[in-house]
Amino acid sequence: MTELFEQAIAQLKALPSDEQNAIASVILEEIEDERLWDEAFSRSSDLLAKLAASAMAEYHSGETQELDPETL
Repeated sequence: MTELFEQAIAQLKALPSDEQNAIASVILEEIEDERLWDEAFSRSSDLLAKLAASAMAEYHSGETQELDPETL
């Protein structure tokens, strides 16, 4: 455990139980969100590579045009 995390835990221990539970819920949700993002990206790497290759092929064959922010 890092020193910073130990400091956070020490301060959390001083809070009332309902506040401790609220913060714990936020931390657990964040950990789960990170796990889900990691899982989603690991499954999509092949698709992302195919999309990138397709975009580069379009660029090299002259099928793309420069973005003009004035026309958005």
